[in-house]
Amino acid sequence: MILKNLDRYRIILASNSPRRRQLLADLGLDFNVLTLDTEEDFPEGLSMSEIPVYLAELKAQPFDIKDDDLLVITADTIVWCDGEVLTKPADSADAKRILQKLSGKKHQVLTGVCIKTKDKQRSFFSKTDVCFKQLSDEEIDYYIEHYQPFDKAGAYGIQEWIGYIGIEKIEGSYFNVMGLPVQQLYQELKKF
Repeated sequence: MILKNLDRYRIILASNSPRRRQLLADLGLDFNVLTLDTEEDFPEGLSMSEIPVYLAELKAQPFDIKDDDLLVITADTIVWCDGEVLTKPADSADAKRILQKLSGKKHQVLTGVCIKTKDKQRSFFSKTDVCFKQLSDEEIDYYIEHYQPFDKAGAYGIQEWIGYIGIEKIEGSYFNVMGLPVQQLYQELKKF
């Protein structure tokens, strides 16, 4: 492992996201996955950048770390468009509504990350601006039918078909849009 300072830790990724698992594995870390049920509600009045950090820290709270050798990583991604948080779609109709809202617009994808050990907790967020072309109903319907993006904030995955045909440009971390800002996470993990 390149991050020798982490050799002393057993690392837990507290996420069911296959994309986060893949990105963390590709970073060269050995880890186990363990999730504890947490409500993903946030209080009104939080700013766009406060919401994903709040949710990542909320996911870390159930981990009452008593061992010196345990390090837990939690994350939460939100999509922000026109002053509204676009969550994971409930069903096909909701996914279509969300993608129609994103169509032809710029939106923000923010991921909050919390790294927690017995003695230390560090949280941060990453923001990426994403611009979609105008999507036709046919394109939206095709994507939903073939990719079923119900586990994704904003009802899409940048690494999937809709990203190939729909995203005109991004400003910021591509991997943040996938759900984990690995470059920034790497820099933060160097501090542990």
